[in-house]
Amino acid sequence: MALDTRAAAARVLAEVLAGKSLNQALPPMLDKVSPRDRGLLQQLCYGSLRQAPRLQAILDQLLTKPLRDKDRDVLGLLLCGLYQLEDTRIPDHAAVSATVAATRALKKPWAKGLSNAVLRRFLREREGLLETLEEAALAAHPPWLFTAICEQWPNRSATIIEANNQQPPMILRVNSRRCSREAYLLQLKEAGIPAREGELSPDAVYLEAPRDVAELPGFAEGMVSVQDEAAQLAALLIAPAPGERVLDACAAPGGKSCHMLERQPELGELVAMDVDPQRLSRVEQNLERLTLQASVVVGDGSNPPAELAVDSFDRILVDAPCSASGVIRRHPDVKLLRRQEDVESFAGQQLAILKGLWPLLKPGGKLLYATCSILDGENGAVVRQFLNATPGSQLGRLQGSWGEATETGRQLLPDPHGADGLFYSLLEKS
Repeated sequence: MALDTRAAAARVLAEVLAGKSLNQALPPMLDKVSPRDRGLLQQLCYGSLRQAPRLQAILDQLLTKPLRDKDRDVLGLLLCGLYQLEDTRIPDHAAVSATVAATRALKKPWAKGLSNAVLRRFLREREGLLETLEEAALAAHPPWLFTAICEQWPNRSATIIEANNQQPPMILRVNSRRCSREAYLLQLKEAGIPAREGELSPDAVYLEAPRDVAELPGFAEGMVSVQDEAAQLAALLIAPAPGERVLDACAAPGGKSCHMLERQPELGELVAMDVDPQRLSRVEQNLERLTLQASVVVGDGSNPPAELAVDSFDRILVDAPCSASGVIRRHPDVKLLRRQEDVESFAGQQLAILKGLWPLLKPGGKLLYATCSILDGENGAVVRQFLNATPGSQLGRLQGSWGEATETGRQLLPDPHGADGLFYSLLEKS
């Protein structure tokens, strides 16, 4: 028997509240609800998390005492209920009724009265409750992140916050080995799928509305992949030449590796490395679907495996682990899972990876440093520290006038109608 959709959402949110990522918590639950309800489950989970800081601030006013850790599922259910009332077209009475009914599926009958009382009180006192919220809560961001965005990007903060709180566009990367963008747009038109060209990447296509990849012409045959336009810039910026040896040092799930191979069919070798063997299997799956060849290696960039020799790569791409502050709209659990101190922790890891990989780069070679962060602590600050500590390193010039120019590179900011927020910096070895 299929699980109640709102109970399923409550359990997913409970796992995220306990520290698990949405990517870990949601997929198993999708199999437990009716196929027709999977879309609703995704909407409830993603939407509740995008608005979680605001919904939690409202809930704090409605609960007389905090719920116990073992009742995180009830907390998740209440957040889901408030999300339906605040941010969906579900009629209020239906949202309340369905949410209250879900307490039975959670096997917590005591929560029935609580859920009913909380949601109905919100409906009665909505205006007054919202008036008491602080600015960060109204913006649906944790205070530390809201402050950081406003301080670092004072003229763009409203746009960034708007983008972070929206469902992102679905963006495709056309495989230039198989098809031109113009030809693929024509195929989409013939299939009745509205789409438009991207502005930053010659391979980018924006869909008017998200689609199951199974509905996309030629997807199974490797004609197209799903990849944000900002991420597509990596292959264009690193621009490997025929015969060169390239290392994608943090490769999983493989989108950037595959794009480099699509753009430059005559590469000498591409090595796709990642510290996580399980995530590397995604790289292998993508290579297979696209009929591309690469050497896949398990390894940590801060301490590369011995098989990767010194001075052996012409180009290195470092898509470093980070706070994901530039892709919150795709990973809304970041709002709950990340803390201010994580930025410093990631910066240390990023610097260690740069230092570990630098000896592998040939003299005259180029290293492209990328993050999906909009915070200087993970971007410019890391690059500056690396340059100051590394003789023979210097900044290279990035092609194009996209995004925002910074002291150390260029920064794309999340765009409600465009690309994600990514940072790029080009380092050259003398």
